[in-house]
Amino acid sequence: MKEGLMALGAGLAVGLGAIGTGFAQARIGAAAMAAIAEKPELTGCSILIAATPETLVILGFAVAAMIIVLL
Repeated sequence: MKEGLMALGAGLAVGLGAIGTGFAQARIGAAAMAAIAEKPELTGCSILIAATPETLVILGFAVAAMIIVLL
């Protein structure tokens, strides 16, 4: 029972983080492309801002790994 709940918690940590990241990147990506269309010099900044939400999935994966390994 304990292992099943740990697996469920680890899956939720990664899955919900990925869903949130998907929604964020969809909105940020659209806004970044509009900004680049108006000012091409914003390309580097837009790429950096579009990549930032991906850290949420990485942190979710780290939490999932800690749940499985440490508990």
